[in-house]
Amino acid sequence: MDNLISLVNKIQRACTALGDHGEASALPTLWDSLPAIAVVGGQSSGKSSVLESIVGKDFLPRGSGIVTRRPLVLQLHKSDEGSREYAEFLHLPRKRFTDFAAVRKEIQDETDRETGRSKQISSVPIHLSIYSPNVVNLTLIDLPGLTKVAVEGQPESIVQDIENMVRSYIEKPNCIILAISPANQDLATSDAIKISREVDPTGERTLGVLTKIDLMDKGTDAVDILEGKAYRLKFPWVGVVNRSQADINKNVDMIAARRREREYFASTPEYRHLAQRMGSEHLAKVLSKHLETVIKSRIPGIQSLINKTIAELETELSRLGKPIAADAGGKLYTIMEICRLFDQNFREHLDGVRTGGDKVYNVFDNQLPAALKRGPAEAAVDAIHSILKDLVHKAMSETPELKQYPALRVEVGNAAIESLERMREQSRKATLQLVDMECCYLTVEFFRKLPQDADKGGSATQSIFDRYNESYLRRIGTTVLSYVNMVCATLRHSIPKSIVYCQVREAKRSLLDFYYTDLGKLEQKRLSALLNEDPAIMERRSALAKRLELYRSAQAEIDTVAWSK
Repeated sequence: MDNLISLVNKIQRACTALGDHGEASALPTLWDSLPAIAVVGGQSSGKSSVLESIVGKDFLPRGSGIVTRRPLVLQLHKSDEGSREYAEFLHLPRKRFTDFAAVRKEIQDETDRETGRSKQISSVPIHLSIYSPNVVNLTLIDLPGLTKVAVEGQPESIVQDIENMVRSYIEKPNCIILAISPANQDLATSDAIKISREVDPTGERTLGVLTKIDLMDKGTDAVDILEGKAYRLKFPWVGVVNRSQADINKNVDMIAARRREREYFASTPEYRHLAQRMGSEHLAKVLSKHLETVIKSRIPGIQSLINKTIAELETELSRLGKPIAADAGGKLYTIMEICRLFDQNFREHLDGVRTGGDKVYNVFDNQLPAALKRGPAEAAVDAIHSILKDLVHKAMSETPELKQYPALRVEVGNAAIESLERMREQSRKATLQLVDMECCYLTVEFFRKLPQDADKGGSATQSIFDRYNESYLRRIGTTVLSYVNMVCATLRHSIPKSIVYCQVREAKRSLLDFYYTDLGKLEQKRLSALLNEDPAIMERRSALAKRLELYRSAQAEIDTVAWSK
């Protein structure tokens, strides 16, 4: 079972090293799924003394006001009997502390490094591992003490900030709450009990600890609380007797203090019947056993979460793409490959429009009336150009690699639009040439050469308006109109063919040809500029890679423990 606590210890350390503190973020968190014991209490509740009694060492900062300003993840490792006690910090991995006064100073210094000397608080935890033959395997998270007033140098919001931080830990279903309350104060006013009740109203996750029992007024005792009559929790209350301030000032040995604690409960008539389950040593064993039980019950769920999250992280990293090669050849290849993917998307959209047929060819029904005019022909050219531009934008939005490199996205988009503009100009010239060719055929000469025969009517001596009778003029009009209609019908077929040939066909065949030619002439510096990623994407990829490393590490650790069983 000790392997389970060691397993969670390793995963917690990995979480902190890779930036997973359980805070709300856009990344999945493993920290929140890990069972943990959070130590909660008001200032002057004796919280620090309880932790030092469990460890058997004087190592926590002391003083007035808010002393604990960052969560302290305290991992206890039972070592072989007779071995030397020492401590290690996660942020100082190659340094062992055998002087626990130096441990206290390092906690203060590391707190100041994160928060400055402004007495502010931070949710970034400090990880401290203590190896000793006098401890049980256990992990506790010491949270800042709840307070009702801000001290000098702290903002008024500090009271709410601390409560919010404590709540963010203990409201999680995997958190075991160690609620520290002083016996010489009314339990109804206990900060720890009040906030624990709000997040755990049934007391299923709360373990109550009563401190300062020896400091209660004469004639009073804490039996009703310790027996669960005053305030019932699922687990029995544990009473402890900590060192007094005078003992602390005299540096009374912690082992001796434990012995005096045992003697106090054994010799005090009111508590003699409870002595077997009182004291800091008993509390440590209860916590260790309970933590092991909770971890064992949560392992299957943690494994499932890890496997699911690994798959999600790998999918997103794949979507974001890999960083490009550093050499010029690698960069040019990357750009060409991205352009090819964009061109492929564009062609697929173009084929869909053409096989659907309606979108391209119906344009001509709307834009080409039955008349020989340049305007409608130009409008048809512009309409097809607009369709092709829309397809370019659609293909760009569906090419994820272009999202990765904003500069390249702009460049490719501009190159595609410029290419379409050239094709539009060529199409316009070809189309208008067809219209002009047909229009130029109906000249004055055409009418002058109309047959001058007897059917005209009238005589040669009459004026031109009198020489042609009405039926003859009507026949000429009918002939010309038939010719115009025939030409218009021909143009309604030939103009679309010309436009499709000059614009649609060319766009599919050579949309980026000019750009490919220009790419080969670019220097490495310019190629690098095109592949400058969006900083947000780079940051996201880096964060995802770290989080994936964390989950894979956790997966390997859990598998190792599973196989060892």
